[in-house]
Amino acid sequence: MEHTFLSDLGYFLAFFSFVTALFSTVSYFLAFRNNKDMVVSQLWKRSGRISFRLHSLGILGVIGLLYFLIYGHFYEFQYVWKYSNDSMPLRYLVSCFWGGQEGSFILWMFWNVVIGNVLIRTAKNWENSVMTIFVLSQVFLTTMILGVYVFDFKIGSNVFLLTKNLPQNIGMPWTELPNYMDLPMFKDGQGLNPLLQNYWMTIHPPTLFLGFALTAVPFSFAIAGLMTNKFKEWIKPSISWTFAGIGVLGIGILMGGMWAYESLSFGGFW
Repeated sequence: MEHTFLSDLGYFLAFFSFVTALFSTVSYFLAFRNNKDMVVSQLWKRSGRISFRLHSLGILGVIGLLYFLIYGHFYEFQYVWKYSNDSMPLRYLVSCFWGGQEGSFILWMFWNVVIGNVLIRTAKNWENSVMTIFVLSQVFLTTMILGVYVFDFKIGSNVFLLTKNLPQNIGMPWTELPNYMDLPMFKDGQGLNPLLQNYWMTIHPPTLFLGFALTAVPFSFAIAGLMTNKFKEWIKPSISWTFAGIGVLGIGILMGGMWAYESLSFGGFW
């Protein structure tokens, strides 16, 4: 049976995440612009915080729904069919989440959500300006999972797309069958690329994308310093984030080297 409701729910969560991130960015910017009026600034800051927390729930909803589809083997979904199958052990069902580009972007967004909520608690006087830039980066990332067309230009690729709705499948005779899920092609998925079925791939991508997310923090502080004419003051609150990003990215790259050594038979680190 085709689960169109879950596809619609996934699209809703993706759009909800995008809209709340955009509204949070605008709210934080208006809080920054009205910093001389504390009442107005505090109202917009509160709006920015609430919007970002709603965005966090949206991203967690996207992640939860995608894992539900993967573990439930809902092969009518193109992403699930392409990167998982019935014979994969649990650890690779976990890692097939980021087997494709869409899942990788969602993983990146998850870490941004975690770091953004930490910044809300720790940025203090920098919150309005820093979060304006940081959440704006999340807006751009969220567009990568929208999967909408603006005229002839496609923005992103939605992870909850049904296989029958792929451009190359539209109009095919089997898509009109009410029981097309009984076709042999939907009895099992293609499965994760054998080269990615390695224990390093269960921890390497999450580590690497955490490093990517961490690098957005010193960038946000640097731009905030330009916005507030504090050309040196931004360095001190951002330096620990910088070291954390360098350390995590370094560890992630070493993990990738170990994966390449074992799976690609390079005879050494790549």
